Amino acid sequence: MTSVVALYDALTAAPDERARARVIAEAFERLDERYPHLPDLATRGHVRETELRLQKEIEQVRADLKADIEQVRADLRETELRLQQEIEQVRADLKADIEQVRADLKADIEQVRADLKLDIERVRGEIARTKIDLLKWIVPLMFAQVAAIAALVKLL
Repeated sequence: MTSVVALYDALTAAPDERARARVIAEAFERLDERYPHLPDLATRGHVRETELRLQKEIEQVRADLKADIEQVRADLRETELRLQQEIEQVRADLKADIEQVRADLKADIEQVRADLKLDIERVRGEIARTKIDLLKWIVPLMFAQVAAIAALVKLL
């Protein structure tokens, strides 16, 4: 039976109810053989029901995502504020450290200047002593030269 008309003819030609039931059962068997995936087919109602469930789930996911996004934004703002505070603290610490280094350098420079002044004064003192020592030797030598020249002049 390949058509509905053939099924109708077989049903009307059946002599009793038992034969008719057999024809109907054979028709269902052929239908199952011809369309084995028929029980898996979805009806419009099934599709609409699934679509509505999916839409509801999509809306729920959207709501969850919005809540998650807001939470992440709040966390980011909190983190940003905390980082800004930490940056300001680091800047303040760096400024204090820079000022301390400047003060230390200034003190070191003053100490080096004082040490240089002492060294310069010491060198000046040594130069003055050397000058005096030279004069101690040069003056008597000059007198000795003058005396030696005068003695030579007398001899000549």
